[in-house]
Amino acid sequence: MTPDVLGVFIPIIAVLVTGLVLVVYFYLKSKEKQMLIEKGLSTEEIKSFYEQKSDGLGLYKFGIIAIFFGIGLGVGLLSGGEETREVVTPASIFIFTGLGFVIANLSARKMSQKKV
Repeated sequence: MTPDVLGVFIPIIAVLVTGLVLVVYFYLKSKEKQMLIEKGLSTEEIKSFYEQKSDGLGLYKFGIIAIFFGIGLGVGLLSGGEETREVVTPASIFIFTGLGFVIANLSARKMSQKKV
């Protein structure tokens, strides 16, 4: 395949994949609501189910993960010479972002236990 043909297919595939993800998300969301209705739950019980489902700490978790991603990016870019930077930068981004996920979940769990 020539680069010109490939350049045309990339945006088309990106739009199709994005659309597919959105369709699956909304389908599963409606399926979940349908299952709750089939269980015979009332409107108030369904509302309380969705309130219990969200912990309200999403932005807190995202902030911690973003901070660790930035730290990983900084460590990677400030690493040794030009030849090692190609390997160290992605590795440090993955390592620090993973560490950020772990710390965000642990601290959010600790905060939610204090609320209860």
